[in-house]
Amino acid sequence: MLVQIREKAREIREEIAQWRHHFHRHPELSHCEFETAATIAQALRDMGYDQVKVGCKGKDICVVADLGQGDKCIALRADIDALAVQEERDVPYRSENDGVMHACGHDAHASMLLGAAKILKGMENDLPGRVRLIFQHAEERGGGAKELVEEGVLEGVDVVFGQHIWSPVPSGSMTYCEGPTMASADMFELKIQGRGGHGSMPHMSVDPVMAACSVVSAWQTIVSREVDPLDAAVISVGEIKSGSVFNAIPDSALIKGTTRTFNQDVRKNIAARMEEVAKAICSAMRCEAEFSYTNMLPPTVTDVDFTRFAVGVAKEVLGEDKVSEARPTMGAEDFSYYLMERPGTFMFLGTGNEGKDMTYPQHHPKYCVDDDVLELGAAMSASVAWAYLNR
Repeated sequence: MLVQIREKAREIREEIAQWRHHFHRHPELSHCEFETAATIAQALRDMGYDQVKVGCKGKDICVVADLGQGDKCIALRADIDALAVQEERDVPYRSENDGVMHACGHDAHASMLLGAAKILKGMENDLPGRVRLIFQHAEERGGGAKELVEEGVLEGVDVVFGQHIWSPVPSGSMTYCEGPTMASADMFELKIQGRGGHGSMPHMSVDPVMAACSVVSAWQTIVSREVDPLDAAVISVGEIKSGSVFNAIPDSALIKGTTRTFNQDVRKNIAARMEEVAKAICSAMRCEAEFSYTNMLPPTVTDVDFTRFAVGVAKEVLGEDKVSEARPTMGAEDFSYYLMERPGTFMFLGTGNEGKDMTYPQHHPKYCVDDDVLELGAAMSASVAWAYLNR
């Protein structure tokens, strides 16, 4: 049957590409996916789906559809939102929404899942269970999955499968990780209050810049000296603001950044220790410190058994030599919220193609997807669903 699914995906490859081009031409930001959701819902209804729910938290920005009958159920997820990026690539289906672009491949995810939906609909009478299709909003802002989980999207679901197209991987290949796959992603902010003064008389001021420099350096010792070397962790400062003229000591400084790790205990300890270190150093340097830490996304940790099952399916669909294990990435994904509730896996479908100048990384203004991989993604989702329900 997996061979037949692969053939069915090949037969509708042009339709899948047309869906992607439409979504790419009309990108919408997180929590604004109204037209995208409407297009997906109508496409599903045109296929014959009668269990189509549009919306979450009172806004028609996502779609959930059910297929089949029975107790056993697998959920397939695709994210559908775009990024605030100005497209720089000249393609026939270039974004018509100025300053907004599908620079992360969610247009491909949505179209591939629509392709899988069409394939599975044609097999509905032979499905020994149920498939739930989740076209999720607001992945880029990290809230869509959490909101859907809160609204019960996983009720009655046994396992969940997701995939992400990935430019570092050659087109047509797929990679995976067993267990920790993508990191948590949190945000921190430190406000340091000192007392300003003239640069020629530093003894008359309380310098928040010196305190800021000391804190940033000391934070790195949390990773290098307090985290087990076998537990990866990152503390990155991305923003420092202080002062406006060259010859004056400012009265305050602001530091912002992000932390990443795969371990929830490490995650909690980093947050606590960053605050302790910052306040202690600022106090020693006569400054006041106000620290805030925001948990944004938990780590994405796949179920080992289900991952190995999906890898077996991938090898049949794509070929034994096209599937390989990869190292985890410090990037983050809100698919993590599904995996905190149900076993499942998250895999990476390569779209890197030097011959087509398609090697730009995600979020780049020249990012582009190789249309040749779309049928593979559709076949992969449909095959995992079929194989799981017949397991």
